[in-house]
Amino acid sequence: VQLQESVGGSVQAGGALRLSCTGSGFPFDEITMGWYRQTPGNECGLVSSIDWRGVPYYADSVKGRFTISRDSAGNTIYLQMNSLKPEDTAVFYCAARLNFLHRTCAGREGYWGQGTQVTVSS
Repeated sequence: VQLQESVGGSVQAGGALRLSCTGSGFPFDEITMGWYRQTPGNECGLVSSIDWRGVPYYADSVKGRFTISRDSAGNTIYLQMNSLKPEDTAVFYCAARLNFLHRTCAGREGYWGQGTQVTVSS
């Protein structure tokens, strides 16, 4: 199983970035894919996910600013991040797991990408 993440980037507060992640080698169909982030203070949690039916989840901190989508083949997801804030600065990890993704990073269950840096300056 591989998860290939796009390169993140650096933007000023209020700016936008789009992340993508393409998965391959999944042995099953009912996969939920999403993004975790780990902040410089080592806080880690699920930012957003989308399941195989297209049902999204958003952490409260990103609702209304981030939008997750999934391509028709089901193996590529996109995270459109608007109105970015300095507190969004983090390493973003693409992840995939059967059925659902846990809200916390504990145990890092499922499959994880290498991570990509997103930096938002004030």
